[in-house]
Amino acid sequence: MTSACGCSAPEPAAPDAGCSLETEPLTPWWRDRSVLIPVASGLALVAGFLLEWFTTAGAAATALFWVALLLGASQFVPGAVRGLVTSGRLGIGLLMTVSAVGAVLLDFVEEAAVLAFLYSIAEALEGRAMDKARSGLRALLGLIPRTATILVGGRPRTVPAESLAVGDMLRLAAGERLATDGVVRAGRSSLNVSAITGESIPVEVGPGDAVPAGAVNTSGVLEVEATAAGTDNSLTTVVTLVEQAQHEKGERARIADRIARPLVPGVLILAIAVAAIGSLLGDPGVWIERALVVLVAASPCALAISVPVTVVSGIGAASRFGVVVKSGAAFERLGTVRHLAVDKTGTLTRNRPTVTAVLTADGVVREDVLRWAAALENHSTHPLAAAITAAAADIPEATAIEETAGRGVTGLVDGATVRVGHPRWLAAGELAARVEELEKQGMTVVIIHRDDVPVGAVGVRDELRAEVTGVVDTLTSEGIGVTMLTGDNTRTARALAADAGITDVRAELRPEDKAHAVKELAPRGPVAMIGDGINDAPALAAADIGIAMGVTGSDAAVESADVAFTGDDLRLIPRALRHARRGHRIINQNIALSLLIILILPPLAITGVLGLAAVVLVHEVAEVIVIINGLRAARSGQPPLGPIAGTSIDTSTEGRQHAGTLSP
Repeated sequence: MTSACGCSAPEPAAPDAGCSLETEPLTPWWRDRSVLIPVASGLALVAGFLLEWFTTAGAAATALFWVALLLGASQFVPGAVRGLVTSGRLGIGLLMTVSAVGAVLLDFVEEAAVLAFLYSIAEALEGRAMDKARSGLRALLGLIPRTATILVGGRPRTVPAESLAVGDMLRLAAGERLATDGVVRAGRSSLNVSAITGESIPVEVGPGDAVPAGAVNTSGVLEVEATAAGTDNSLTTVVTLVEQAQHEKGERARIADRIARPLVPGVLILAIAVAAIGSLLGDPGVWIERALVVLVAASPCALAISVPVTVVSGIGAASRFGVVVKSGAAFERLGTVRHLAVDKTGTLTRNRPTVTAVLTADGVVREDVLRWAAALENHSTHPLAAAITAAAADIPEATAIEETAGRGVTGLVDGATVRVGHPRWLAAGELAARVEELEKQGMTVVIIHRDDVPVGAVGVRDELRAEVTGVVDTLTSEGIGVTMLTGDNTRTARALAADAGITDVRAELRPEDKAHAVKELAPRGPVAMIGDGINDAPALAAADIGIAMGVTGSDAAVESADVAFTGDDLRLIPRALRHARRGHRIINQNIALSLLIILILPPLAITGVLGLAAVVLVHEVAEVIVIINGLRAARSGQPPLGPIAGTSIDTSTEGRQHAGTLSP
């Protein structure tokens, strides 16, 4: 359970610099004591009511109520008392403890048992969600291989990844994943860093280039000098950042706790004052009983149930239109969001590179350029290759294929030598100015040579999702600010942001930089972050609300987020925010009514106007009212999403006025 509940949970272990590569699976709920005990409390409570209503076994019913009370109370009373003694923590857990004790002293064991069960099961479910999130973070470490190949005296040797030290020389063959951070000392290749940065287009590397842990070598052989230990690298740092952020978030008080802090001492002082002063002025027995009635009158029965019933109803309704909220506290915070930080690749974009421009030299036709390029790219696994082959109407046979790692491909097509590669390897010739323009627009450009003569260039980029512009406009109109966070270069990021209607762009960010940027946005109001990649995990955890693209997102992103979309339609963002804001209003209404009851009943109990029976009756009526009001959150009022108005892509132009490439 979270410590935010007012109960004291064991503090999460502080993440250390050297994370172990071992992972601990989450305990199944049927073996989790924190869930089973509240469930047992509920079963005992139901059994007690059944005996009381349908039999004459009053003693047996009372015994079951006691069982339900003790089981439920065991989940929050020790923690509430411990928190009070050790750190002076005053939360709703302590107020529930005081109220349950008062009810028992007045021989209302049933009331105390109901309170204990409701509170313990709510805390158990939220605690379960938090444990699942922490457990899922360790899946990040699965990106690090168990073993690595190092060179000792020029000879390869396989060693455990955990044993790697700074200065070790690693040999990375094609298809292998890098076990720790390092610098390329020999060889050239392309690295797939999509799992780390979100960038779906491989990065070309050569001697002197830094490479991150978790990157996959796509071609050639590299020799990499380790610059970090196997258990202390950029990937383990991501895990540490996420764990720290989630720990800090778990410490934040929920609405009920913030109210309980001043309420708890106030109620206790009031009850003691009634008993002491009344005993001096009149019959001690009468005034001690009135003091106990005051405790029950100030019981947060309605408060304890008003928020959970609203949250559960709201979460259930959200799930029906594709939004999964992982905890009650997350739903509460979602309704307060005033600013949205958004990842680019896979979130704003489709994460599917496509050919968006084809340049041709004089006397060369577009179709031929695509045919020649596709003939060679058909033999490559590079993401750009798939985009180019998909754009070609037909693909001729190519022979004598030779791939230059990190540069391009050469082969014979239609009796001529054809080369396909990036502009830093192949000269663009007369197309240079137009190639530069495409790159300024954010495209990744491939140059095609035929018999050593530049004949064309193909521009590839990732398209914005069709709904992005409309979503940004909607959020802006509703007073929600939008910021793009990306690891891509500034030029590309600004080009895409302009298309999307986003003016605040922060580019060239590492995962830890994204988390820092989210914290910098905090003065603008509660911040939500939406992303889909491992590189987004620290920012998702650091935000007040982390939102993951559940279908396309990585496990790390989903697990570190507070909210997950079951689809990839960004129109879910304003829908989810509106729904949560409505739930937040209902919560405030219920809290206001609950506090009104707490303010009115104690004076009436002190003066003797209301006895215990009347106080209990008022509480029960108030509980019914807040439950009915809370159930309103189950009606989302959200119509089904209609089709997205798509935009056609003109692949025949030599350039476009707007574009953007893939980025993290």
